[in-house]
Amino acid sequence: MRYLCNMADSQTPPAADTRVLYNADCPVCSFEINHYATYAQKRALPLRFEDLNDSDMDDWGLTRDQAARRLYVLKDGQMVSGIPAFLVLWQDMPRYRVLARIVGLPGMRLLACAVYDYVLAPLIYRWHLRRQARRNALS
Repeated sequence: MRYLCNMADSQTPPAADTRVLYNADCPVCSFEINHYATYAQKRALPLRFEDLNDSDMDDWGLTRDQAARRLYVLKDGQMVSGIPAFLVLWQDMPRYRVLARIVGLPGMRLLACAVYDYVLAPLIYRWHLRRQARRNALS
């Protein structure tokens, strides 16, 4: 599967239908997303965070395995993943808008996408597979 990092400008105002799909079983993912969810809840931001392990994946058009490979955000009917998903999420949270602008700069976006797509996401996904294998071995 090939990922594109050329999402439309993420400098749009927040909308009421931003949904974030993440893997709550992943310690890295859950730590980061729980931070964002707490921030959003305290400020009554219109963001919904959905654990892929409890969500209806038909709503997303993904398998659980596909969803475990990266972060997905659905906003205004458009699904994005990886760094573009983080940019949408950060843009919807006032504290993170500056980060969204910095990472969204053309050179930074390209670098961030490369690091996420070819290093971080595959590493976290392999870690996820090892955790699943250990769970299955104990069952």
